[in-house]
Amino acid sequence: MNLSTTYLGLKLRTPLIIGASPFCENIEAASQLEEAGASAIVMRSLFEEQIDLEQQALFRHLETPAESNPEATSYFPHYDEYQLTPETYVSKLERLKGALSIPVIASLNGRNPGGWVDYAHRLEAAGADAIELNTYQLATDPNTSGDFIETDIIEIVRSVIASVKIPVSVKLSPFHTALAQFATTLDERGAAGLVLFNRFYQPDFDIETMSVIPTLRLSTSAELLLRLRWLSVLSPSLKGSLACSGGVHTAEDLIKALLAGANAVQVVSLPLEEGPSSLTELLDGLGIWMKEHDYSSVDQMRGALNLKHCPDPAAHERANYIKILQNWKV
Repeated sequence: MNLSTTYLGLKLRTPLIIGASPFCENIEAASQLEEAGASAIVMRSLFEEQIDLEQQALFRHLETPAESNPEATSYFPHYDEYQLTPETYVSKLERLKGALSIPVIASLNGRNPGGWVDYAHRLEAAGADAIELNTYQLATDPNTSGDFIETDIIEIVRSVIASVKIPVSVKLSPFHTALAQFATTLDERGAAGLVLFNRFYQPDFDIETMSVIPTLRLSTSAELLLRLRWLSVLSPSLKGSLACSGGVHTAEDLIKALLAGANAVQVVSLPLEEGPSSLTELLDGLGIWMKEHDYSSVDQMRGALNLKHCPDPAAHERANYIKILQNWKV
């Protein structure tokens, strides 16, 4: 049974990747995940804001950076509150590369074109096998158009690709007006792959202190459906790789993502909750299913349920929508 796959041009022994998470900070944990079946690991994100703070700190001797808008910037962590500073990030990357035999993917997280993309070259020099660009942002300004946001993302991607020789992937939000068109544009501009999707963390309210509370809830299998839809839509038409991120907790989830067209699947919540052995269980379940359904390789099964053979995907999507609504009766 051949469980290998190719993602971002990298040959992986299994389709399981550890997504951006604290695992990269613990060499022992990362090694255990590799032994359990992880074929690559994505480092915790290095944020644009961290790099900006580091540059400002040079002028303030590592004190609180100058703030052009103190009220706005006070919402962000101070320099010493980030888990990894830019310098320690590079050092950690080098240590992971020395300890693991699987690819290590660096993660840059930003929303504005600018100097922060220069760090891509430093990460490449430190041994990163690829770079994942996380374009996490939520448009709250009513004067900011979707075209403006997408133009910025395209410029960030273009700049990073131009600065390195290693493959660059883009982690996307599902909330683009014409996601298929935008994904195709990124693919044509040189992105080696797309990661579907970013999870937007929903803040809660404390009604006693009248404050906003950052809240983290780990994913569940219920989140997989959105990923399956877009994997099946995009996989027939893109040249680059696709990764499913979010919602894979069982072997059945993993199988569905591959059938929809994913080259690889990123998991974080599952090993955080159940430990490295959960990866072995996923791969064992995948192998059993493949044998029962006469698939000899992951490549053979990939995309078997995508929209490649559907003459009109939009009509197919709307037809299913109508059928679902007709099933409800009072």
